[in-house]
Amino acid sequence: MTNLPTAETSLATMSDNVSDHAITRLTLTEFRCYPSLRLEVGPSPIVLTGANGAGKTNLLEAISFLAPGRGLRGARLADITRTGSTGRWGVSAHVRTAGTTIDVGTASDAQVSASPGHDDADPGDKDSDDDVTSQRRVVKIDGALAPQSALAGTMSITWLVPQMDRLFIESAGGRRRFFDRLAYGFDPDHAKRINAYERVSRQRSRLLRDRVHDDRWLAALEETMAEHAVAIGATRRDTLSRLERGFAMAQGPFPRARLNLSGWVEDALHHDPALTVENALRERWAALREVDAAAGRATVGVHRTDMLVWLEPMGTPAAQCSTGEQKALLVAIVLAQARVLAARQGYAPILLLDEIVAHLDANRRETLLGELLAMGTQAWLSGTDPEQFVGLSGGAQFFGVTDGAISPIKGP
Repeated sequence: MTNLPTAETSLATMSDNVSDHAITRLTLTEFRCYPSLRLEVGPSPIVLTGANGAGKTNLLEAISFLAPGRGLRGARLADITRTGSTGRWGVSAHVRTAGTTIDVGTASDAQVSASPGHDDADPGDKDSDDDVTSQRRVVKIDGALAPQSALAGTMSITWLVPQMDRLFIESAGGRRRFFDRLAYGFDPDHAKRINAYERVSRQRSRLLRDRVHDDRWLAALEETMAEHAVAIGATRRDTLSRLERGFAMAQGPFPRARLNLSGWVEDALHHDPALTVENALRERWAALREVDAAAGRATVGVHRTDMLVWLEPMGTPAAQCSTGEQKALLVAIVLAQARVLAARQGYAPILLLDEIVAHLDANRRETLLGELLAMGTQAWLSGTDPEQFVGLSGGAQFFGVTDGAISPIKGP
């Protein structure tokens, strides 16, 4: 299909228990396989079905760019523009949240040579400088330019995608970013602090790499880093506590997860006050300057924290669990966050659940779909067969996706 038409669809609310935090209109331009798309939806769950490669994940990825970072694929900005397009990609949404409406948009800007301190980076991503000489990403909220980190205070979005099925057996960085995204829901400023910490950390690393022996300058940077690091560590510990409450609220067949954080700052905050930890961290960084210069990065800090997960009640490390149990643990963690947020602020986050029913048995699948309806969250789910989502029949909006074209279909 060379010229794909704009899709315009409007569906009425199909459930009495619906979210007050939902996208009502989504518009895409030159994004992946979509030259143009305009989709109007209600606040109830949305099911996207179609063959592999039809464009379901691309649509979810577009929504994920309404949160800070590189989206659910971790893509480079230059790779997102539709193949063959000479234009720039863009995503915008009309969002209803807490009784108000907000217009949110993000797009690629012209090619630039941006400063390494720009706010286009994925918080906590050690490779976030890779795009600084290609493209940058701009964000607008209600028509005004805003930093990416401001998106965390506008929309609460959490996602699970098939690539995350290996989260527990791959690098600590992926687990840390996953945990930090959960923390954004509880403290939107967490994204801003991580960006600020990473920016100052890069400045310190450049000075050390270039052998700039300016103790006063380095000490000032280390002081700022320590302030941000302790605030980040405190938010993570608070998130850990909130997730525990979310697990306690759970009923049904999903496993109980036990979480902890392994990191110098988070460990220190467990037994020392914040100011003591800040001072100790500054002293440690000052002592490690030669080591960090050789490493090219601070060898101690919140950028090295890991999320540890066990399957309860056996206490089995998540990495040793079966593929199905690991998937169930991820779902359990996301549902715990959604429950706490729903209880705390009256609405759950928007959930992007790509191929979510894979590796879930029938009992867990029906429990998940039932909880999404009961919670009233606007979950966007994808799969190949509408029959996989029979538990949402009568309570969700169903769309078929074919070669980047979207149209409403009858549910199972």
